[in-house]
Amino acid sequence: MILPVTLTAVAAAAILNIWLSLRIGALRRTYKISVGDGGNEALQRRMRAQLNFAENVPITLLLIAGLEIAGIGEVWLAYVAAAFILARVAHAFGMDGGKAQAARAIGVLVTLAIQLFLAGVAVGAVLRLF
Repeated sequence: MILPVTLTAVAAAAILNIWLSLRIGALRRTYKISVGDGGNEALQRRMRAQLNFAENVPITLLLIAGLEIAGIGEVWLAYVAAAFILARVAHAFGMDGGKAQAARAIGVLVTLAIQLFLAGVAVGAVLRLF
């Protein structure tokens, strides 16, 4: 069974994770910080952005996969997955602070709304079985 929405979302998440790592690496080179954050706030922000990504992506991808396996979603699930990935990009830019800081809040709110929505759909699917 091929799960096109899940596979696309996982691929996008992998690319986004690489991008987040490269952003951290760029600051490490600039500030010559090999291990840890060296007390550098910009590096702390980027490291936290990647950790927040790692905290939120697995559960959302599992929800997407579970719904797709259950035959739920079809087209709308792909749009929800895309919105989730875009929310994670917004969060990453927002974590840099400054003028982009509003993107952090948008990224968090969209991420949480999507997780709640997908969880609700999943519970609803299970309840229909009984």
